[in-house]
Amino acid sequence: MRLPVVYVPMSADIIHPGHIQLLKEAQRYGEVTVGLLSDDAIKKKKGKLPAMTYDERFEVVSYLSGVAHTIQQDSPDYIPNLQTLKPNFVIHGDDWSEETRQSVLMTIKQWGGKLVETDYSSCPTSSTIIKKRVIDRSA
Repeated sequence: MRLPVVYVPMSADIIHPGHIQLLKEAQRYGEVTVGLLSDDAIKKKKGKLPAMTYDERFEVVSYLSGVAHTIQQDSPDYIPNLQTLKPNFVIHGDDWSEETRQSVLMTIKQWGGKLVETDYSSCPTSSTIIKKRVIDRSA
């Protein structure tokens, strides 16, 4: 019997407990595929390149517990990967724009996919917080 396909989009520039919590939640629903944003996709989304290259981030994410597959997401738009994979579930933190959320919902509805949002605000750590700590502690 094939497990349900679970899609988790990530930048994963600095892995932190929020990422681990998200992946643990995703594992509850089936076989996890991480859609790892390309360097260009991150630059378009966040206005700057990530600290680690795509290849470095790919190596880290691919070896995280519970990640069955890691594929490239070439743009900030999730839809191309969703249309290719047709996942049963998309797992995402609740820290995204309503426009993107609605676009994902409309897309996955076409094949009966479900969106599961996690409470990202309950995680006291983020990449931004970690980067600020590094700067503050190195001064």
